[in-house]
Amino acid sequence: MTTTAAHVRGQHGAGTLADLLLPSMASGLAAFTRATLLVVAGAALTALAAQLAFMVPWTPVPYTGQTAAVLLVGTALGARKGAASMALYLLAGLVGLPVYAGGLHGVEKLFGLTGGYLFGFVLASALVGRLAEHGWDRSRVGAALLMALGNLVIYLVGVPVLAVVGGLAWSTAVWSGAVVFLPWDAAKIAVAALVLPLAWRWAGNERQD
Repeated sequence: MTTTAAHVRGQHGAGTLADLLLPSMASGLAAFTRATLLVVAGAALTALAAQLAFMVPWTPVPYTGQTAAVLLVGTALGARKGAASMALYLLAGLVGLPVYAGGLHGVEKLFGLTGGYLFGFVLASALVGRLAEHGWDRSRVGAALLMALGNLVIYLVGVPVLAVVGGLAWSTAVWSGAVVFLPWDAAKIAVAALVLPLAWRWAGNERQD
């Protein structure tokens, strides 16, 4: 039995929520089309969530719904498709589509002050996707840990870039690029810890009906 097959043996016979709601096709073309649509949908959802943004005086990094979308996409799609979806999101902004927070785009944004957070999205999505494939999102504790680790990865990439590009002291970068967001992140983690297990339960019941 392959690793993928082992993951699919989970509680509801599916590795991720996407596998449960939209079962994979046997045909090569059908499977490719399904994967492509999921990746594009994940990137589009992240772009929409990024527009729910507001700035505050104490940090150059905007508060957005973007991080929640990134982690939910990774969790729902799994490691490979989640990372691919975030890579597509970054590429869309790089070529000029106004998909980054506040409708921004371009090389300056991707490689600028907050660009580390954008690159962190790819790694975080892959991590939470892998954890979801192992069933972490099916319990409240697991879902909370999954989201917390995903946020941590984003900060581990974003904060150093913020410090270097912005010429900030490390303490300032950590404070303005991470610490001030902890209450916001905690609220998103709490919601995800409630919603993800419920989504599994609901989707599983729907499939059984």
